[in-house]
Amino acid sequence: MAAKEFRRRIRQALDNASLRGALGRFADSYVVSREEVYAGRDFEALRKRIAAIKSDAAGHYEELAAQFTQAVEARGGRVFRAPDAATAREYIYQVAKEHGVTDIVKSKSFASEEIHLNEYLQERGLNPHETDLAEWILQLMPGERPSHMVMPAIHLPKEEVARVFSRYLGEPVEPDIKNMVRIARRELRKKFLTAGMGISGANIAVAETGTIVICTNEGNARLTTTVPPVHVAIVGYEKLVPRLKDIVPILEALPRSGTAQPITSYVTMITGPVPAWQGDGEGIKELHVVLLDNGRTRMAADPVFKEALQCIRCASCTNVCPVFQLVSGQVYGYIYSGGIGSILTAFFNSLEDAADPQSLCIGCRRCAEVCPAQINIPDLVLKLRERVVEKQGLSSGYRIALHGVVAKPKLMHTLLRAAARLQGPVTHGRPLIRHLPLSFSDLTAGRSLPAIARVPLRDRVKCLEQPVAQPRLKAAFYSGCVIDFAYPEIGESVFKVLNQHGVQVVFPQNQACCGAPATYAGDRDTAIRLARQNIAALEEARADVVVTACPTCAVALKQDFPALLAGDREWEGRARALAAKVKDFTELVNELETGGPQEQSQRERPGQAPGMVPGIAEAASQQEQPGSPGPGGQPVKVTYHDSCHFKRHLGLDQVARQVLQRQPGIELVEMQESDRCCGFGGSYSIKYPEISRPILERKLKNIKESGAAVVAVDCPGCVLQIRGGLDQAGSPVQVKHTAEILAAGEDKGATSGCKEPASP
Repeated sequence: MAAKEFRRRIRQALDNASLRGALGRFADSYVVSREEVYAGRDFEALRKRIAAIKSDAAGHYEELAAQFTQAVEARGGRVFRAPDAATAREYIYQVAKEHGVTDIVKSKSFASEEIHLNEYLQERGLNPHETDLAEWILQLMPGERPSHMVMPAIHLPKEEVARVFSRYLGEPVEPDIKNMVRIARRELRKKFLTAGMGISGANIAVAETGTIVICTNEGNARLTTTVPPVHVAIVGYEKLVPRLKDIVPILEALPRSGTAQPITSYVTMITGPVPAWQGDGEGIKELHVVLLDNGRTRMAADPVFKEALQCIRCASCTNVCPVFQLVSGQVYGYIYSGGIGSILTAFFNSLEDAADPQSLCIGCRRCAEVCPAQINIPDLVLKLRERVVEKQGLSSGYRIALHGVVAKPKLMHTLLRAAARLQGPVTHGRPLIRHLPLSFSDLTAGRSLPAIARVPLRDRVKCLEQPVAQPRLKAAFYSGCVIDFAYPEIGESVFKVLNQHGVQVVFPQNQACCGAPATYAGDRDTAIRLARQNIAALEEARADVVVTACPTCAVALKQDFPALLAGDREWEGRARALAAKVKDFTELVNELETGGPQEQSQRERPGQAPGMVPGIAEAASQQEQPGSPGPGGQPVKVTYHDSCHFKRHLGLDQVARQVLQRQPGIELVEMQESDRCCGFGGSYSIKYPEISRPILERKLKNIKESGAAVVAVDCPGCVLQIRGGLDQAGSPVQVKHTAEILAAGEDKGATSGCKEPASP
């Protein structure tokens, strides 16, 4: 797909208020309904069972296909194993031609859309009629595409459907849903009675018995598979499971994850040809099963992407995706949408076809959290991105930024220092940049950007690295780029709080970017180079623990470095040794306060209240601090934003709340959707500002409605995004990193005793 066409699709979707409204309303209700329908069930245990069944099946497709074929044919059916889309289409056409079929009824089948079956049959004079209500509506709208895998026409308001029906019937149709359903039932029933062939998909295919299982909420699939004399089922290899009992966990999860129902209205199991009405008497239907490969066995042989074949097509990943809710499945350009869709497209279509769609993933990881087949979709998208870059190379902008700057830390730091000196015309002396000129204006549309610090953290640490008497631990502080050059005050707060806890903190000067920008751009070579440099720099500190106040950096150090260097005899062991030492700042503070793994022998410092760091309440008498008691000594309302990496990668969301709740002067209040992405996503907000902006707007709305005076976060990227958004909105709400809130209670609101050094 051409890049310009892809961008056009995005703009068109974002301008479609009806689409955004429909997807948004469904997504809001889905989250609540899904939680209710899974209540009392062990979701983790269920998804492990499904993953095990599907993963095992993917490793034995040839055996299962042979067993399935034997079982179907033993009952009088026929199985055609189609290696690709072209042979599948041609086989179905020949079956229709053999029986003199001109009219065909179809129930919803994404496999049939994958092979572009309707167009193929129409070009040869046949008339395929969609009988799923949503699919039929779309068929009556030339050029219209499904917007969702489970609910293809969710984006269409009833008024538009009424107009479609009016054109089709040649008479006015009122936008009354019940009446339009009656019209659809009346019109489609005629087609069932005259069609010579019915085509369906299948949700599950059982090798043991030759059974195909179809789950629907409309009766059209049963009519499609029973009334016409010939039934053709198109079944992808990934629908195969070994035993009949294996369908149980899938049937338990599929409706709950797909539409938040305990069970679909119809669960149809077909084992061999069945009796069929043929107009003048009873007969036996002819059953053909097209077992479709079309890239599936190639995917099963791929050790990285085999996992994606565990997908049961419930679309829960798209139901919770903040990007999908804005742009819908139509933007992805092909049949399967969302993060999982881009992966399937790479194998069922081509890697080139997946190049643009995969870039829509913001990496919030909500999809991995809800996937009933335990697929790590975000990590697979990153692997797919790597392959796109390997084949197509980086764009010129990314190549200059990553290879030319980020991969060369000394040059990057020099450029940032220069920018700090030259930024006056856009900062106007303020700490935030509210407007950028010309082609850069999109970057400050809806949010302000932080000014680059006049003096970065690395130039302030000489006076921050103060000796601590009888230190409990020695910690090497890994700041990450944003804290170092945009928010050094967060770094200073880390030093203050950890020093208060008896931790000696040092700052390794040779540390560089963690490589996350390279990883998320698919630039593996740059990520590896930076991993090695950081490992060497942090080893030199000889620290007991490596602490970072950025969850993205924590994930890079703990998880990405060992994965990037796996198999490297010199570096893999060093990467794993470093990973074992890495702690998030808030995680470490909690352990120091409660006697966790880093502090087994001493639960509190002398003279300090148990489980209490000197907090923001003590600062109230010296100066007004965010989070200090308000008028009349009332606690300040603080709401917490769950950063995506912090919650879903590190699992520390409750730890952060526990730390904040122990601070005097704070009333912790929960905002709606506290764990919903703020829209930052690193370079995502630069590449797709038009998508990042409405995601941020929703977060700002939830913050406002919480009534909080302060937003606490544990990610400097989220500080950047949310603080910038609140500034543009003129909101008085403050955004503070947890480290800043904890450090605010230092005696007399003092600094560390450092004076800001002169800019070099």
